[in-house]
Amino acid sequence: MTLNELRYIVTLAQEQHFGRAAERCFVSQPTLSIAVKKLEKELGVALFERSKTRVQATPLGERIVAQAQLVLEQSAAIKDIASAGKDQLSSPLSVGAIFTIGPYLFPHFIPQLQQLAPQMPLYVEEGYTSTLRARLRKGELDAVILALPFTEPDVVTQPLYDEPFVVLMPSDHPLASYDALAPEQLCEDNVLLLGEGHCFRDQVLEACPQLQQSIEKEAGSGHIRTAADGSSLETLRHMVASRLGITVLPLSAAAASQYASGVLVTRPFVAPAPQRTVALAWRASFPRHRAIDMLRDAINQCQLKSS
Repeated sequence: MTLNELRYIVTLAQEQHFGRAAERCFVSQPTLSIAVKKLEKELGVALFERSKTRVQATPLGERIVAQAQLVLEQSAAIKDIASAGKDQLSSPLSVGAIFTIGPYLFPHFIPQLQQLAPQMPLYVEEGYTSTLRARLRKGELDAVILALPFTEPDVVTQPLYDEPFVVLMPSDHPLASYDALAPEQLCEDNVLLLGEGHCFRDQVLEACPQLQQSIEKEAGSGHIRTAADGSSLETLRHMVASRLGITVLPLSAAAASQYASGVLVTRPFVAPAPQRTVALAWRASFPRHRAIDMLRDAINQCQLKSS
């Protein structure tokens, strides 16, 4: 068996679909299918149950997939150990960030990092917390930037800064006449939220429990609108600009508007204002400590907590 074959079965178990698994592994579907069948033949057991609509690991296959995951994590650790013998700031660093942080943080700290470590380019990607967690464990990412809470065995998590939430609305909206807003004031309006799977949606609902109550009480009433799958904070901004409703954004996203002055305005929440804690996480075994230090220093120099 090969590491590639182990990677294929782990990804297939996660996706439960040959096409999506092949796309994630950057191979053709026939290549992945043949490799899985080859491994099943070598082991003498069926790892997956196949149907027209889905692929699911067998009970024995689940145990083998779990062990394969451990093997992949250990193989990544070997690469980490080898990297420790090199100049820690002379090779690329792979960094992931959740969708609601990456677009607004990357443009600020990457120039700072280039000044601190000019020979260390970044490979960056954005994703959901669950996806970044898995890629960090497998060694496909060196560090991830996300919002707390976040816990993972053998992963170091360090808070970076706190970021308040603000309310975004059209400039002539009635709520714009207030200097600061209480969470319950949002309940009478059309509030636009990200879809399921975005941790920022959960953070907004936790900070504004009245919205959660509205969702449960007034399902289908139109007061709470969930953006379509794949939508972003920018999608919400565009819908607010089109006067579909209002939304809640982290401060960094609110400050990054491309709209002309006077179209949209933001208002803070009354104290204690809801906020999120942005954190940096990396494997405890990752040997490039100086690279992590430079990354953290570059982010801290941005001073986004008060921007």
